[in-house]
Amino acid sequence: MTNSCPPPSRPAKGNDCYDAVSYTPYPGNISRARRRVAQLAVDWGHPGVAGDAALLASELCTNALLHGCLRDRLFRVETSLTGTTLRVAVTDPRGERLPHPGTPGADDQFGRGLLIVRTLANRWAVEKLTVGKTVWAELDIRGDLDA
Repeated sequence: MTNSCPPPSRPAKGNDCYDAVSYTPYPGNISRARRRVAQLAVDWGHPGVAGDAALLASELCTNALLHGCLRDRLFRVETSLTGTTLRVAVTDPRGERLPHPGTPGADDQFGRGLLIVRTLANRWAVEKLTVGKTVWAELDIRGDLDA
């Protein structure tokens, strides 16, 4: 685990905040990652985006678990804050399986995760790596503290 940021009593400025955690590919770790990302947004002085950040983390982690993970290979969640952007990035080992938003039918139980990401995030993309891929999403934040 890596966590770099000023104490919660002082809001972050610039590139002050970064956190990275690797998780085993088990469903229970999706909720752990979601809670951690939400808490980081609050601790870093931006509680107004905590819910959206948590939902982005949940969707990106679920996609990694369902489509990008291999048995006994970890997935990584990185959360960072710049002066105007909170980024959630999830890296998994399956670079050959790139995400693409689909058009699920009304009765489909799956297939809406990237549509949610596309709706919530101000920006999102996929970065191919030598091994694996990173899918990231960014939320724009106000310069002052969210209420």
